Amino acid sequence: MRKLVVAVLQAVGVRDLFEAADGEHAWRALRDTNPDIIVLDWQMDGMTGLEFARLVRNSPRSPNVYVPIIMLTGHTHVEHVRQARDAGVNEFLAKPVTVKAILSRLVNVVEHPRPFIRTKTYFGPCRRRRALTAYAGPERRKEPTFVD
Repeated sequence: MRKLVVAVLQAVGVRDLFEAADGEHAWRALRDTNPDIIVLDWQMDGMTGLEFARLVRNSPRSPNVYVPIIMLTGHTHVEHVRQARDAGVNEFLAKPVTVKAILSRLVNVVEHPRPFIRTKTYFGPCRRRRALTAYAGPERRKEPTFVD
């Protein structure tokens, strides 16, 4: 799967790519290279993709808590999508992937970035994909705003 994603990225002109064999290697590479986008798998050796996403978003040692994260996975149950979203993943991509699907997610994170929010229990891209008006409680956000 990694080879396919790399081939697609190279075909569309991405020049600087870094591959990591496991979560620990990816964490070191993140700190050394500070990538523009992270594409990761749910299943990784050393740590899961969810753990890695949480580390990127919440660790004081993370070089860029705002870096877009695209999660690849064969786990497409709605609960898995929810867990990835709650870990701070920007986009979710179900396996088997297609060139069109990969490019669609890349376009979303580059051309249509969602604002980042911070709550008591979450930091990451706004989890809302559409306006919901059902909640009217005291902590309701009016509009998502970028967090510095």
